[in-house]
Amino acid sequence: MASGDSFYVTTPIFYVNDVPHIGHAYTEVAADVLARWHRQAGDDTWLLTGTDEHGQKILRTATANGVTPKEWADRLVESAWKPLLETVDIANDDFIRTTDARHETGVAAFIAQLHNDGHIYEGEYEGYYCVGCEEYKQLDDLMETESGDYAGRLLCKIHALPVEVLKEKNYFFRMSDFQQQLLDLYASQPDFVQPESVRNEIIQFVKQGLEDLSISRSTFDWGVQVPWDPSHVIYVWFDALLNYVTAVGYGDPERRDEFRRRWPATHIVGKDIARFHAVIWPAMLMAAGLPVPHRVFGHGWLLVGGEKMSKSKLTGIAPQQITDVFGSDAFRYYFLRAIPFGNDGSFSWEDLSARYQAELANGFGNLASRVVAMVTRYFDGSVPAPGEYLDADLAIQRTVATAASTADAAIERLAIHEAIAAVWTIVDELNGYLTEQAPWVLAKDPTTAARLGTVLYTASEGLRALAVLLSPVLPKATATLWSALGAESALGDLAAQPLRAAGEWGQLPSGSRVSALAGLFPRIEESGPAAAGAA
Repeated sequence: MASGDSFYVTTPIFYVNDVPHIGHAYTEVAADVLARWHRQAGDDTWLLTGTDEHGQKILRTATANGVTPKEWADRLVESAWKPLLETVDIANDDFIRTTDARHETGVAAFIAQLHNDGHIYEGEYEGYYCVGCEEYKQLDDLMETESGDYAGRLLCKIHALPVEVLKEKNYFFRMSDFQQQLLDLYASQPDFVQPESVRNEIIQFVKQGLEDLSISRSTFDWGVQVPWDPSHVIYVWFDALLNYVTAVGYGDPERRDEFRRRWPATHIVGKDIARFHAVIWPAMLMAAGLPVPHRVFGHGWLLVGGEKMSKSKLTGIAPQQITDVFGSDAFRYYFLRAIPFGNDGSFSWEDLSARYQAELANGFGNLASRVVAMVTRYFDGSVPAPGEYLDADLAIQRTVATAASTADAAIERLAIHEAIAAVWTIVDELNGYLTEQAPWVLAKDPTTAARLGTVLYTASEGLRALAVLLSPVLPKATATLWSALGAESALGDLAAQPLRAAGEWGQLPSGSRVSALAGLFPRIEESGPAAAGAA
């Protein structure tokens, strides 16, 4: 991607039937890191997140709590979902709610166009319906249990709760018409669905044959009304998927230019909803004559005790339980470094604590503190001018350049874990470099003063590169480091640094004044993770 290109990235919009857990925050952070990277690289970047507030599940939850669906949605959005963004430091550009007028207007316009163009018809449907998924299920999606409260009943494999048998007169979208077009899309754009495991699953699903999709409900009224038949509301998924276009101007004549500039998007979703995004959604767009998304990435699940994280199964962990102990930077780093993006990953407090101490506190944090302290002690706080570069110094320069280009290429593939690993080679190499060069020994001999200056300039410039390259992942710690390096006055705002030029050597001017640097990652008491996990 060339600098200045448009990069529109989205998270799913999350159901407001309950409060968020770390699985939701994981998706938010992944999309945010991608957005911050592209934004800092000079791309025309837009990050969208939001909430899905229609459908039977929300209606039932609100009724059970004695409020209207809108009152319930308002309460959860303000008390839980928007605060989540602050908890894990998300720099979103927009937050859409499916109850927003801009969204409902766009949805009505979209479905009216499809109806006028003959893609929607009236029919009758009977099938197994999971309220939790807001989806009719095929037999392959169900399981039967022989014991417990649900013995002998068919259960949704995702929620492990009984499905209902529904028979409704609905409106249908002719999705079966788009089977071959979808297969052609997957063949012509191999990276349209990622990772490979999800892509293969999607292709096999479509090859088995697509049925037309029931896109309205008449048994309840919490949703966007069908324009030509107000006795029906639009199926919640058909409604929700459209947020990606209504947020950037679809359906608003005054925002046509904005829509053309932003769309299409890259969608970051959990693999359990990849089918909606990689099958139903592009078929909808094809029917409307709109471009399909750039990519759909279905990342893996966070597992606790071998099971997908879920509030209903009491395995949900609130993000604050982690950030209150370790901070938001550690949350962001841990989940995107420890879990290859696209795979399932098991969360444990022990692994989080070990990585925090070894990689963040001792690895990166201690490196930064040592370098700033030595510049202060040996050069009165002024970054020294480098002298002659020896092989060891040049090796650090090559490491920085390679890390920057490798990380950028990994981000283009959405391989966030590989990008972080590439940048972390600078941390490891600099720590080894300081051990080998021993500036504390060089400082004792006046004849090696020039060599000492080169070593500490090399280390300081390495920290400059780290601050830039890690800022999308560790925004708080890198901002603190940037300030301590004296770079605010010498180089300007960290967020404005051209990220793709981060590997170019010599950008930190000699003479820059460093300032005291407190520990970027303070020591955590051994009881911290256990206490947080028990909270």
